Amino acid sequence: MEPTLWFSRAQLRRDASVAAIRDLLLPGDAAERFSAAHRLVWTLFADGPDRRRDFLWREAAPGTFYLLSARVPEDRHGLFEISSPKPFVLSLRRGDRLGFALRANATVARGGGPGRRGKPCDVVMDALHSIPPGERAAVRAEVVQRAGRAWLASQGERNGFRVPGPGEPGEDDVRVLAYQVHHLARGTAPMRIGVLDYEGILEITDPAAFTTAIARGFGRAKAFGCGLMLIRRV
Repeated sequence: MEPTLWFSRAQLRRDASVAAIRDLLLPGDAAERFSAAHRLVWTLFADGPDRRRDFLWREAAPGTFYLLSARVPEDRHGLFEISSPKPFVLSLRRGDRLGFALRANATVARGGGPGRRGKPCDVVMDALHSIPPGERAAVRAEVVQRAGRAWLASQGERNGFRVPGPGEPGEDDVRVLAYQVHHLARGTAPMRIGVLDYEGILEITDPAAFTTAIARGFGRAKAFGCGLMLIRRV
């Protein structure tokens, strides 16, 4: 029986034919590259006009991507060197500790009334909203850590893992490394995507729930390289 998921690495080829168009495939501007990488990775899985996304991905370095997918990626356009896909099988027990890295579009729902779903709001901007504009720059770094860690803890409560809270032993084992905002021009409704990069150590509380969550991904904007949690034994 074939495994449910495959893990692989795809890297843009470095030969002359691909190098000549590399700047078109991956523009130097961060926001443009954020969108271009989305289209580039899709070429490995879009085998039909009605195909829906059944993979997660993350850019590890410019032109290098980690992939977790229900299907083996196929390089139909000769752009990539793809590592041999490996079956992604987890064998976990409650209490296991894993090192992790996660790039996430962390949001909270705001503005919904009774029976209505609220609008997704970037957790950092949501936390900054209550602070006077003139004071935000001074507290921005602290807000990024606090809001980012609170969102990750809430994800753990729903998805079978735990990270240390403020003042607990191991608190420093979880860090928000960076926060970036990408503005994407998409028709008449430009998109604004806030991205948090995490790394640290988590503890498994529900192996089955965590395994399901890893396959589904965490947060929003998964089509744009968010949501894939990379894990390792510690």
